[in-house]
Amino acid sequence: MNLDKTAEIGALLAGTGLEVLCLADLPGAKAPEETGATLAENSLLKARAARDASGITSLADDTGLEVDALDGAPGVYSSRFAGLGASYDDNCRLLLERLRGLPLERRTARFRCVIALAFTDGSETIVEGVVEGRILESRRGAGGFGYDPLFEPLGSGRTYAEMPLEEKNRLSHRALAVRQAAEALRERLGDGS
Repeated sequence: MNLDKTAEIGALLAGTGLEVLCLADLPGAKAPEETGATLAENSLLKARAARDASGITSLADDTGLEVDALDGAPGVYSSRFAGLGASYDDNCRLLLERLRGLPLERRTARFRCVIALAFTDGSETIVEGVVEGRILESRRGAGGFGYDPLFEPLGSGRTYAEMPLEEKNRLSHRALAVRQAAEALRERLGDGS
């Protein structure tokens, strides 16, 4: 359960009338082990677990940073790139170490966010947001979380960590996916799902 993601999703859904909870808000609920081979598989595992624990339509996100020079790594293992229980700092440090000496033009990457919606009738929807960018040679900015101080979206000239939250929430991979998820929820809200 990533409380940073929960807060970001909550901010993105502000004003929609939807209440954002995380598994920690549900007594006895536990996050499933992320055994999926893809972001979509992991987001579905988590959305189903939340729906089953809560009895309500649930949303779950799995996000990965895909670095071309690392053949798409860390990808599905982004949160545990430096090992189970790794901190944001540990993961950033390992990424910088793996890319040491690589010129900026070869540091292309993308953030991919996959959101799964698990409806109470058993149906499911998957949406995705992708932002292309590059990994810088050192951290910049104090905002955000995870790899935000290293990831510079194409054309922005700034990392996610250098952007005010409102700006990041307009253009990020998660913002793109959450907007699609919100639209899917709006389409279904009238039928009791």
